[in-house]
Amino acid sequence: MSDTPKVQARLPLLLAAVLAVGMFIGQQLPRYENHLWFTPAAHRADKSGGPLDEILRYVEARYVDSVDVNILQEGAIAHLLEQLDPHSIYITAEELRYEDEVMNGNFEGIGVEFLLVDDTIQVVTPLSGGPSETAGILPGDKIVTIEDSLVAGVKITNAEIFTKLRGPQGSTVRVGIRRGIERKLRQFTITRDVIPVHSVDVAYMLDKETGYIKINRFSAPTYQEFMEALRTLSEENGMKNLVLDLRGNPGGYLNEATELLSQFFPEGKLLVYTEGRAEERQNYKSNGRARFNINNIAVLVDEGSASASEIVAGAVQDHDRGWVIGRRSFGKGLVQVQYPLSDGGALRLTVSRYFTPSGRSIQRDYKDDAEYDHDADRRLTNGELADASKIRQADSTKFYTGTGRVVYGGGGITPDVFIPIDTSFANDYFFSALQHLPQFAAKWMEKQDRAALPDTPEAFAQQFNLSDQVLTDFITFGESQGLPADQTEIARCRAELRRLIKARVAKILYQEEGQYRVLNNDDPAVEKALQVLRSGASVAKK
Repeated sequence: MSDTPKVQARLPLLLAAVLAVGMFIGQQLPRYENHLWFTPAAHRADKSGGPLDEILRYVEARYVDSVDVNILQEGAIAHLLEQLDPHSIYITAEELRYEDEVMNGNFEGIGVEFLLVDDTIQVVTPLSGGPSETAGILPGDKIVTIEDSLVAGVKITNAEIFTKLRGPQGSTVRVGIRRGIERKLRQFTITRDVIPVHSVDVAYMLDKETGYIKINRFSAPTYQEFMEALRTLSEENGMKNLVLDLRGNPGGYLNEATELLSQFFPEGKLLVYTEGRAEERQNYKSNGRARFNINNIAVLVDEGSASASEIVAGAVQDHDRGWVIGRRSFGKGLVQVQYPLSDGGALRLTVSRYFTPSGRSIQRDYKDDAEYDHDADRRLTNGELADASKIRQADSTKFYTGTGRVVYGGGGITPDVFIPIDTSFANDYFFSALQHLPQFAAKWMEKQDRAALPDTPEAFAQQFNLSDQVLTDFITFGESQGLPADQTEIARCRAELRRLIKARVAKILYQEEGQYRVLNNDDPAVEKALQVLRSGASVAKK
C-alpha cells in the first residue's frame, strides 16, 4: 500500500509518454485516406474528395436536367488519365470481365466459333474438346433456336448471341440445329463448360528441320501453350530451328514473355529490366530451365507487334541469338500495373519503363496524342512500310548488341531483315470485299463434297487450287450484298482474294493449321526466315 502514492504521482507522466509515442507512430504511418483509388466509396462519401467530387455532387443534386453521374465520372477519369500516357486507363467493370476472359485464357460457354450468314448463326467450327464438339455439333450447322426462342432471321446481334450461349459451367442450353438441307431441326442439349482462349494459334513444321509457332498475345497460359507446342515439334517432329511469329501481337504479361525467352538462353542472361520513378530497377534473367535444344531462331515482327512481343524481339536481337525479320515494331516500352477499384473496375497505371538488355527504351514519343494513335497511317504515308531507307530513328543514341552491332531505341525494334508491305492489291473494293469472305466461304462449303477434297492441311495447301468460277461466284455474292463490281480494282486484287478465300476454306476444313499453311505458303517474311535459317548464317555477320 505504501507504493500507491508513488504510482499515482507517476501516472500523468506515463500517460504523457504513451501519448507522445502514439503521436510519433501515427506520423510515420501512411495516410491511406488520401489515396482515393484505394479508399472505399462509403468512406469517401463522408469526406470531401476535392473539387471533382464536390462538382459531381452539385451536378447530381442541382443540375437543371437529370444526368447519369457515373457517365460523367467515367468521362472525367478518362480525361484525367489522358494527361499521363496512352496506356494508363480506367477499365469499367464490364470491360474488365471481358479482359479477364481473354488474358486469363478461358470463358464459360458452349465452345463454338460462329458467323452470322444471311441473318443466321452458322457454326464455323466447334472448338476441339469443347461441349459442342462432344454434343455432336458439326462445322456448317445452323443454329435456328436457342431454348424456345427463334434466333434465325430476327436481326440478332453478336452480343445477344453471346448472352444466350454463354453461362455458368455446368448449366445447360438447348439449341435447334438445321444441318445441310434437312428440313427438320435437330435438338441438342449442351452442357456449358470452361472454354480455353488460346494464345498460340498454330504450331507446325515448315520443313523437316524448321518449326513455326504463331502467338497472338501474351496471356496467362501462353508459356504453357508454347511449351506444349515446342514439345510436339521437337520430340515428335525433330525440330531444330524455330520461326516465332509475333506479327500483330499486342503484348500482354511480361512474365510470360520472359519465361518463353528462357527457352532460348542459358541461365543468368539478362532478358529485360524495368525501372520507374517509384519503382526500383528489376532485372529479369533466364532461369536456366531450357528443355529443348533450339539451334537457330527467327522472330517475325511488324508495326502491330508491341510490348511483350518487343521484349522477346529485343532480347533475341541484343544477344545476337537469332534474326528479327519484318518491319519496325509498334514501340511500347511502358509497364502497367492494374489496381482494383471499388466499382468493380480497375485502374491500369504506368509505373515503369522497360529496357532491352543493351539498355534501349523502345517507347515512342507520346506527347502528341493524334500522332501516337495514327502512327501506322503515318508510316504508310511516308513510305516506311515499303522502304527501309525511309525509317527515321527517333533516338540517335547508339546501343550495342553482344557482338558489337549498333541498334537503336526510341520507337520500336528495327528488324535485322526488312520485309516491305505489299500494297499492290490494296484498294477500296478489296477492303470492302474482305468482310464478305467468311460468309461466302461458309456458303460455298455447303455445296462441296468434303470427301473429294485433300484430307490433310498440308495437302490442301499444296495441291488444291480454286477455279476462276469460284472467284466469279464471290464477286457475284459481293454484288448481292451491295458491293458493286469494279472490274479495274478487281483486276488488281484477284490473286489476293483467291488466296484469302482458299485460306478461309482451309480454316473451315482444318482449323487454324489449314489457314496458316495456305497463308504462309507464299509469305515473304516466312520465306526469308526459312532462307536465313537454312543457310546457317549468323546474324552477327549479316
